[in-house]
Amino acid sequence: MDFTELVDLASEKLGGAVLVANDEFFAPKENLLKPGAPIFIEGKYTDRGKWMDGWETRRRRTPGFDWCIIRLGLPGIIRGVVVDTSFFRGNYPEHCSLEACALDGLPTAEELTSEAIQWTPILPQLPLAGDTLNPLAVESGQRSTHLRFKIYPDGGVARLRVYGEVVPDWDRLKRIGGDVDLAAVENGGLVLSCSDMFFGHRHNLIMPGRALNMSDGWETKRRRGPGHDWVIIKLGAPGQIHRVEVDTSWFKGNFPESCALEATSAVGLPEENLTDLSVAWKSVLPRTRLQAHTRHSFEKEILDAGNVSHLQFNIFPDGGVSRLRVYGSIAD
Repeated sequence: MDFTELVDLASEKLGGAVLVANDEFFAPKENLLKPGAPIFIEGKYTDRGKWMDGWETRRRRTPGFDWCIIRLGLPGIIRGVVVDTSFFRGNYPEHCSLEACALDGLPTAEELTSEAIQWTPILPQLPLAGDTLNPLAVESGQRSTHLRFKIYPDGGVARLRVYGEVVPDWDRLKRIGGDVDLAAVENGGLVLSCSDMFFGHRHNLIMPGRALNMSDGWETKRRRGPGHDWVIIKLGAPGQIHRVEVDTSWFKGNFPESCALEATSAVGLPEENLTDLSVAWKSVLPRTRLQAHTRHSFEKEILDAGNVSHLQFNIFPDGGVSRLRVYGSIAD
C-alpha cells in the first residue's frame, strides 16, 4: 500500500499539534498541520515580510538548523511523510530530517526540549525540492508519540503530513472493559479501499467526533449504472460486533437509500485479496433503509458473525455517510 493511503497521524482532526519551534519569524508553526492545501496570495504582506501559508524561519547567519516539535494526534508506526514546500521557491530548506520518541501522558514544551528526551532518528537528512510535494518513505518499526522535524539550514515548509499505522494501547482498553468502537481510527481501524470517494474521503467514515459538515464524511458520485458503493474496513483488533451506528448527518438530498454490513475473519489474508469472490462474508446488518440527516443505531438487528477482523460496508445505490461506528468486544 502507498503510505499516503494510511492515516495522517499528525492531523489536527486527530489532535496533532506543533508544540514548539526554535523560530517562526515569517510564518507560524501552526500552519504546518493545517488541514487544507496551502494557498498563495499575491501581494499580501505583513509587517515582517511576505505572507506565506506555512512555517517559515528567518535567514540563518550561523551554523546549525531550525526545528519544531510535533505531538502526534494518535500514537503509531510512521511509514512515510510528505514535506510540502508549495509556493516556497527561493526560500525552501535544502534538506530535512525527522526524529521520534514515545512518551506517556502529555509532556510540556519545556519537558520536550530538555536533554532528558531521547530522540531516535527515523529519517536521515535528505534533500528537498522547492514548490513540491516531497514524499519520503520512513523505515521504522517503533511506536511514536512525538516528532522533532529539522530543516537545514532554514526556510519554509507549507505542510507536513505524517502517514502511518495507529497503535492503540489495547491493554488499557481491555482493562477498562465493555464494548469499544472496533472500527474507530483511534483504535487502529483503517478503511482499506472503496468503490468511489469522489466527494468525500473514505477515511472520514471512521474519524473521531461528529462530522462538521457534508465534506467531512464519505460521499460517492451519483451512480448511473447497476450496482452499489462500498468500503472495506480493517478493524483495529478482531472482535465480536454488538451494535452499529450509521450517521447520515448533513446528507439530506444525497443519503443512501439503504445500507448493509458484512464481516469476515481474514487475519493474515493479503489486503488486495479481500475483494476476491472467494472471501466468505457473513451478514452483520441486513440491508436496512436509511433516513436523511440521522444517527441510526442498530442493536436488535445485528446478527452474530462471531469474531471478525474486516468489514464490508455497502450503501445502495450511492451517496454519503458521515460516520460509521462498530461497537463490540475485543477477541481474547
